[in-house]
Amino acid sequence: MELSTTVSELRYALDTFFFLMSGALVMWMAAGFAMLEAGLVRSKNTTEILTKNLCLYAIACTTYLVVGYNIMYVDNAAGGIMPSIGALIGTQSEGADHSLESDFFFQVVFVATAMSVVSGAVAERMKLWSFLVFSAILTAFIYPMEGYWTWGGGFLSEAGFSDFAGSGIVHMAGASAALAGVLLLGARKGKYGKKGQIYPIPGSNMPLATLGTFILWFGWFGFNGGSQLMISDFENATAVGQIFLNTNAAAAAGAITALFVCKTTWGKADLTMVLNGALAGLVAITADPLSPSPLAAVSVGAAAGALVVFSIVGFDKIKIDDPVGAISVHGVCGLFGLMIVPLNNADATFGAQLFGAVVIFAWVFGASLVVWAILKATMGIRVTEDEELEGMDVHDCGIDAYPEFVSVK
Repeated sequence: MELSTTVSELRYALDTFFFLMSGALVMWMAAGFAMLEAGLVRSKNTTEILTKNLCLYAIACTTYLVVGYNIMYVDNAAGGIMPSIGALIGTQSEGADHSLESDFFFQVVFVATAMSVVSGAVAERMKLWSFLVFSAILTAFIYPMEGYWTWGGGFLSEAGFSDFAGSGIVHMAGASAALAGVLLLGARKGKYGKKGQIYPIPGSNMPLATLGTFILWFGWFGFNGGSQLMISDFENATAVGQIFLNTNAAAAAGAITALFVCKTTWGKADLTMVLNGALAGLVAITADPLSPSPLAAVSVGAAAGALVVFSIVGFDKIKIDDPVGAISVHGVCGLFGLMIVPLNNADATFGAQLFGAVVIFAWVFGASLVVWAILKATMGIRVTEDEELEGMDVHDCGIDAYPEFVSVK
């Protein structure tokens, strides 16, 4: 065997392994979302939110395998709008840097991440089965369409839109779908008063919420680092190191800034805001974690950490009830991350970034609004007032997350 062939096979194996391990890190983010959301909802809704997170991941893996990946990547025209719709993941291309199966695995955990954003925003009042039906539609069709337009080489890619690891394609898309659902769903009972009062509804388990945030932070190294796609040469290995450094720096800066904003605004260190500050920094840097210098990455994270606090408060003021702050973290900060890419990347333009952001939002929000509306008119999307008062765990699952705290009559 020639030396060049051996080196080529070793690089193929290394890059495939890198892809798979990065995908495994992103898959672990599903646990992060589950723990974060379980901590930020009330105890009576914990089992149900865990069920949603596990089932949406399983649904995403199935629908994306059967049709979603094909829509996004297989046999599509460069610069096009409509994909060629087929089944399964196609065949391995000659001369590929990594295996097709590893590419699918890395992509499927991204689509599950987009759907995980939705579960927290609609928590504590949405019907379980309506949510699961929507999960299938988003992961099979809605997400893959905009994924083709961008990462799949469609018209947004041709227009110069740049989103390295998915601030817009994954996170803002998930938040757009969530916003459409929340608008049709309405707020939780007791969240807002008739005269505009805002009544906090505390989460049940701050240790779980904190654990979930750390898991997401950890998984994000695969999310951003794996998006470099290769690690088998000097340039790519160095780039992955830079991506890890910037990702970590942005998250840390986001948490610190949110902490200081809370202290100066309310005189308290609000843990939930600090957690969301770290996640906001991660979302914002995801659009381009490679180009910024370390100090620029700190600036990106710090700005996002402040932005998310004011965004969460702002959505509450207009009575958009988001129990975990997902629309602010993933939507507002995802948009912010997209729009600041040209500040650090000379190849990106504000015009192309704005165009891409508008198209992604319009498509995902519009398509989701139609699907939610159809579900509302048929299955219904909101539980009854009595079911909401009793809790989703008893109604949907029949299992209490914390049975030792339930009084027995």
